[in-house]
Amino acid sequence: MIYGIGTDICDIRRIRATLERQGERFAHKVLAEGELAVWRRRSERWPDRGVRYMATRFSAKEAFSKAVGLGMRMPMTWRHCEVINLPSGKPGIRLHGELATWFEAQGLTAHITVTDEVDYAASFCVVEKL
Repeated sequence: MIYGIGTDICDIRRIRATLERQGERFAHKVLAEGELAVWRRRSERWPDRGVRYMATRFSAKEAFSKAVGLGMRMPMTWRHCEVINLPSGKPGIRLHGELATWFEAQGLTAHITVTDEVDYAASFCVVEKL
C-alpha cells in the first residue's frame, strides 16, 4: 500500500551559490558521511559534477521527507537520510539513527529516482507500507 509520494525540483544555480558562500559547512549540513566522500571526489575532479551531485541529494532528501510526511523535523534530518547508488546504478535510500528506527517500526520501504539537467535537479519518491 502506498504510504506517501514526494517530489522536489531544485535549482542547481541556488545550490552552486550556497556552496560558494558556505562551502564545506553546507555540505556537512546536508550530506551523510558516505555522500561527503563521493561529493569531495567528484568536486575535485569535475567541480560541476560535485554541484549536481549535491543538488540531486538535496532534492532527493526533500522528496523523501515529503513522502514520509515528516518534512525536515525529527526524526528526519539531512544527515540521517543518505541517497546511495545500488550495484545496478539505481538510486536507493539508506537511513541512519532515529530515522532508521522510526522507518523500520512503521514497516516502510522507499523507492527514489533522481535526475539533473542544466539548471534543475528533480526527484521523485514513493514510500510503501509493507
